[in-house]
Amino acid sequence: MTVTWEDLGWERVAAGVGRCRLPVWDCTAGLVAGAGAVLLIDAGSSLAEGAKLRAQARSLTGHRVTHLALTHPHFDHVFGAAAVTDAEVFGAVGVDAVLTRVRDREELRADAVRHGLAAPTAQEAAERLTPPGHLVSGEWTLDLGGGRQVLLANVGPGHTAHDLAVLVPGDPEVVFCGDLVEESGEPQAGPDAVPSHWPAALDRLLALGGEDALYVPGHGAVVDAAFVRAQRDALAARFGVSW
Repeated sequence: MTVTWEDLGWERVAAGVGRCRLPVWDCTAGLVAGAGAVLLIDAGSSLAEGAKLRAQARSLTGHRVTHLALTHPHFDHVFGAAAVTDAEVFGAVGVDAVLTRVRDREELRADAVRHGLAAPTAQEAAERLTPPGHLVSGEWTLDLGGGRQVLLANVGPGHTAHDLAVLVPGDPEVVFCGDLVEESGEPQAGPDAVPSHWPAALDRLLALGGEDALYVPGHGAVVDAAFVRAQRDALAARFGVSW
């Protein structure tokens, strides 16, 4: 029997493109299927969650995950990465240092525990973090085969100093925004946020996708360009940014 996106709790956003909202923190994971190649966008908050995403991706596409894009270095997006074995991993320039420096990994572990992740689970995931093999400074095009190309774009800083967006061309075009955009609550600005650059990062997202694209936030429901623009304006007002 053919497994559908809906069978596994995924939302089909466009042809060969889907997303799921993971439990507890409502974190988004994305999936883009090509001809024999599969891109997973973010890996969840634990090794078990990453393994589940990897297995679901194979069930949905018939192929293993060949590429993994990490939108930013927060535990709920990266702690499952080590479970996505044999994938080429991509992140924004600088994210490698966050995932390898002892003090940064300790902060990620502590942040996960503060938010309710079991301490042993957080410890295991933090210890197994490895830096992406491919660092994106501008834009990077991935060819997934079958005419499917995906653009990785370093659009930050904003939510963090290392924000990566993923543009999937098509009809409609789909932009995976990471936590630069949040729909289920006010965008979170932690100590690693760069508020003075955040509105400009959202302008770069809008330039990538255009007016008719679907924008997939790091948390919450899929939104349109008007929502992203309104969130940009709200962030600029919140942090007193002019640009």
